[in-house]
Amino acid sequence: DPQGQANRWFKKMGHSCSIVVAKFSDADYLKRLEGCIQLGYPMLVEKISEDIDPAVEPVLLRQTSKRGNTVMIKLGDAIIEWHADFRFYMTTELTNPHYLPETAVKVTLLNFMITPDGLEDQLLSIVVEEERPDLAGEKARLVVESAANKEQLEMTESKILDVLGSSKGNILDDEVAVQVLSASKRLA
Repeated sequence: DPQGQANRWFKKMGHSCSIVVAKFSDADYLKRLEGCIQLGYPMLVEKISEDIDPAVEPVLLRQTSKRGNTVMIKLGDAIIEWHADFRFYMTTELTNPHYLPETAVKVTLLNFMITPDGLEDQLLSIVVEEERPDLAGEKARLVVESAANKEQLEMTESKILDVLGSSKGNILDDEVAVQVLSASKRLA
């Protein structure tokens, strides 16, 4: 994430759920990590190098155990309760990091490096937002409308498949099937 896009995205996404941001170099990051694990807050460790602090290995491997109905994890010398909502993110500013295979199998790596086409789309979006906010608003409305239409189409397809699967005999004699097909035809 050399451009810091992932950091901005995580912070924006986590704003509503109190994301905790730290660095491995922070003196109190392990205490903050413990708090996040226990309370179920997401944590973002930013600006990591190719070497990851071994203290977070139990978190990366999810080395949890059950004590009664409670899920626990050993972090350093402490055994703490694992909250199901806890999420752990790490970002680096290195353009082409090379992590050891032992690290790569413990995490999911995402490349947020921008491509020329992606940069062009972002710049065009910024220019349109500045020059023609009405068009930018219309685009946002169309994106939302398109997503709603796609969801409605998937629901209709599901209804049709359910009706076709449960129909016995001639489908034209099944009044419910005919109504569902007629409604989907109007929708299309």
